[in-house]
Amino acid sequence: MASVIRITSEGRRLALKATKALNLAVAGVDIIRSNKGPRLLEVNSSPGLEGIERATGIDIANAMIQAIERKLKFNV
Repeated sequence: MASVIRITSEGRRLALKATKALNLAVAGVDIIRSNKGPRLLEVNSSPGLEGIERATGIDIANAMIQAIERKLKFNV
């Protein structure tokens, strides 16, 4: 079950580094917290959105579509 947490700057850097290493524009990054800092579990190139949408109440799929449309509009 997904729940809302506040990501640390270290966790954010880890997630971005993982997605860049795999050359992904969109990814689901699973991280756990440990006594030694955030640890990467897996990176999903086609993440499911149901859990995060339910936990946050945000329509993530629609936000992603809007971001893609904005990017395409500026690149035309």
